[in-house]
Amino acid sequence: MQSLGVTNFGENRSEEGIEKSAQVAGIWHFQGQVQSRKLRDIASWATFIHSIDSSDHAEKLSRICAELDKEISIFLQLSLDGAVGRGGVAASGVIALAEKVSDLPNIKLAGLMCVPPVTYEHQRAFSEIAKIHQGFIASFPTANLLSAGMSSDFEVAIAHGATHIRVGSQILGSRPYHP
Repeated sequence: MQSLGVTNFGENRSEEGIEKSAQVAGIWHFQGQVQSRKLRDIASWATFIHSIDSSDHAEKLSRICAELDKEISIFLQLSLDGAVGRGGVAASGVIALAEKVSDLPNIKLAGLMCVPPVTYEHQRAFSEIAKIHQGFIASFPTANLLSAGMSSDFEVAIAHGATHIRVGSQILGSRPYHP
């Protein structure tokens, strides 16, 4: 991939991110669910974290980044359906969370990330995400990135303003599930 000019790489497993980022220079994105106990490991290799959904995680990350003398860009994870266990903050709470984390040292608010529920039709989901994103940009104009879309729906996501997509299985094939 790197020989083709790719400079941005994503990983949703911190352990694999540590290993891969040591082997391949580039801008590394952590796209998995954030666990507080793994934040230090993630911060050691990631340039972007796409899944911050609480001020507690952002504050802890800010402290860790200060210790590591680095800055990390973050996407706030948006939840369209509020399903327990999926992660993300409801649209009604995303501005409040952004206000809490936007001034933290060593963190740059990059934008929003959303993985639509599988029960949502793609067009409907990304239309809703785009509307929320536009409202978010009105309050945070420099946090204008949108991480949305995966191998099965990235074209629709791009049509609705996605700036970052996750297409690993489209390029590399699927991999075994590891909880």
